[in-house]
Amino acid sequence: MYGIDHYIGGTFSRGSGTRSGPVFNPSTGEEIYRCNYADRATVDEVAKVAVAASRAWAAQSQTRRLQVIFKMRELVIANIEALAEITGLEHGKTIDDAKGEIGRAVEALEFATNAPQVTKGEYSVNVGGGIDTFSIRQPVGVVGCIAPFNFPVMVPLMMGAMAVAVGNAVVVKPSERVPGATALVSELWKKAGLPDGVWNVVNGDAEVVNAILEHPSIAAISFVGSTGVGEYIYQKGCSHNKRVAAYTGGKNHMVVMPDADLEAAAAAFISAGYGSASQRCMAISLLVAVGDQTADKLRALIVPMVEKLRVGSYNDKSADFGPLVTAAAKATVEAAIDRAVAEGAELVVDGRVSVEGRNGFYVGASLVDNVTTDMQMWKEEIFGPVRGMMRVASLDAAIEVVNAHEYGNGAVIFTRNGRAAQRFYMEVEAGMQGVNVPVPVPVGHHNFGGLRRSKFGDAHMFGPDAARFYTKMKTISQRWPEPDAALDHAVSMSFPSNG
Repeated sequence: MYGIDHYIGGTFSRGSGTRSGPVFNPSTGEEIYRCNYADRATVDEVAKVAVAASRAWAAQSQTRRLQVIFKMRELVIANIEALAEITGLEHGKTIDDAKGEIGRAVEALEFATNAPQVTKGEYSVNVGGGIDTFSIRQPVGVVGCIAPFNFPVMVPLMMGAMAVAVGNAVVVKPSERVPGATALVSELWKKAGLPDGVWNVVNGDAEVVNAILEHPSIAAISFVGSTGVGEYIYQKGCSHNKRVAAYTGGKNHMVVMPDADLEAAAAAFISAGYGSASQRCMAISLLVAVGDQTADKLRALIVPMVEKLRVGSYNDKSADFGPLVTAAAKATVEAAIDRAVAEGAELVVDGRVSVEGRNGFYVGASLVDNVTTDMQMWKEEIFGPVRGMMRVASLDAAIEVVNAHEYGNGAVIFTRNGRAAQRFYMEVEAGMQGVNVPVPVPVGHHNFGGLRRSKFGDAHMFGPDAARFYTKMKTISQRWPEPDAALDHAVSMSFPSNG
């Protein structure tokens, strides 16, 4: 099966590690295979392969590199069914949801074809003394991409496509829970004509992550995952003189004003809150209703919709969302529901009762009302299908609630009032915001990334920042005198100026 072995230098390899870990089908709870974990010697091997490959790949023309990117796009589209099947099998998300993720991966490849445009240098003629100054961008060499479990196709390609397009070699560490889809992506890169060693995959857990962070041949690290791990990766990577971009947790608020289209807002809350069993960093976690009347009207609309949501196997076409990724994730979400009730919130819909007695890591859709800022339901990111409602008196209070949270990944407002929307996106400290848009993930040619503790490092994923992150800049000053001109050979001890 895909995902059992690492992918090193264009071939699948067992590596030298002796440990392995289980990969489950969350829809049944059954172990489907064991994934071989890399050790430090395996990471050393892959780094050596990647360094050699990066030098040759960086020397290729832009045209040659882009030919591979274009071909890879075609292959991902042609293999969407196989990619979606593996993703659903190992992650639990529905096939349609997996196809949506793969569509975003295609978008990442499409933007990577703009690499020559977004890596162009600058040129200034005769800045002084007949000197021309210009800049060039070159690949950094070998980059590490540490990917999460919830997007096993999209995130590795969001990270890796631009890294490859600008001339780097890549070492991907997928989540050990869902390694299969990334393995198939590796095979597609080879079919696209990517030279062996430019794209590599090592499987494993924290031991592999630390080996990547500490390896002197890996120049840059991109990470998506939880805040605690992301902060650790950022600090440790920087301590080893690497550039690091870590995209971490989110607790995304959806503010609904009294003048909003409440039916549209309710539908948006359901789709953005419960899709993929809420295992998305950009999922809406909390609906913040401005005014009790707004809250009551929304609740009347939302409750029947939540109760109708159906959880099922990844390949059940009638399911709205699938199971959680692990038994531990299921237990965490169920405990969060209990704690919300214990802290005084109202459990309006208890989705746990709808899945009692079923095999697999299922939790049905739950809704909690009267959440306050002293509750775990507000403080912590809950990666599962329990969503909360909050009630505030004004837009000012809503903005205060959003900004009081430590995370600033996404935030949205539903309103018909342009001034309210403008105040919201100007005053709210969140990196990705929506106005009457429930999941404000930007298109590929705009930067993706949160603020505050939702991102560590200055870079963004997607957009022009991706190209900048994976390249280094050199600035050159040159002067070419006339061949027969008499040159001034006098020594000057003054600091040079361009007069």
